[in-house]
Amino acid sequence: MSAQCVNVCDIGDEVSEALKKFKFQKHTTNCALIIKVNRDKQVLEVEDELENVELEDLQEILPSHQPRFILYNYKMHHSDGRVSFPLRLIFYTPRDAPTALQVQNTQSIKFLKVMYAGTQRALAAAAGAPRPLDVRELPDLTTEWLRARLQL
Repeated sequence: MSAQCVNVCDIGDEVSEALKKFKFQKHTTNCALIIKVNRDKQVLEVEDELENVELEDLQEILPSHQPRFILYNYKMHHSDGRVSFPLRLIFYTPRDAPTALQVQNTQSIKFLKVMYAGTQRALAAAAGAPRPLDVRELPDLTTEWLRARLQL
C-alpha cells in the first residue's frame, strides 16, 4: 500500500500567487506568511504577511488555540560570513485546541485538525518547502528551536 497525498483543502489561486511572490521575493530580513484554513469553504486563505518578524514575535500574533501554517523565511548568518534565507513551512497545531474551542462540537474540531493535517503536504509542495516542521506550543516557537531543526 503506497502513501498518498490527501489534499483536504483547496490551495486556491490567491494563496498560490502569495506563495509564489513570497518564495521569489528578495528578502533582507526574517519574513512570515501566515495561512489558515477556511473551514466552511474548505480552502486556504492568507491571514497575514509580515516583514522583519522574529519567531518569538509570532507567539504574540498567532491565535493560541487554533492551528496555522507559517511559511517562514529565516535570515541565517553562517560562520564563514555568508547569509542565506532558508524557507521553512511550520505547521502550528496547539495541543489544547479541543478544550479551547468549547463552543464547537468535538466532531468539527477533529475535522478542522484533519483539514490542516490533510493539506500540509500539498501546501509544502506548493511552497517549495518539502520538509515541514511541526510545533505544538507557542513558547516553543523560537529562533533557537528553528536553528536546532536546521541543524546549526
